Amino acid sequence: MVKREGTVKNAYGIHCRPSAEVAKAVKKYKGKLEISNSEGKKADPRSVLALLSLTLTCGDKFSIVVDGPDEEAICDMLMSFMEKEYDFQR
Repeated sequence: MVKREGTVKNAYGIHCRPSAEVAKAVKKYKGKLEISNSEGKKADPRSVLALLSLTLTCGDKFSIVVDGPDEEAICDMLMSFMEKEYDFQR
C-alpha cells in the first residue's frame, strides 16, 4: 500500500473537467484507489461524482491511497493529475 499527500494547484480546483481526466486515467485499475480531502472525506477517483463531492479547491490538501498492482506508478500518475495546473479554454 502506498499513501501520499499533495496540494491542489489548479486555480479552479478539481472541477468537472479535471475530475473526468482523473477518472478516465484510472477507471480500469483493479486495485484499491482512494482520495481523501483534509476533512477525511474519501472518494474513489474512478467516479467523477465522487471526486466532485470532495470539493477540492486551489490550495486544498488531499491524500491518495493506492493498494494493488503497480501501486507506486499508479500513485505517481494520480498525484500528477491531482496537482496539475489545467489550462482549459472557455
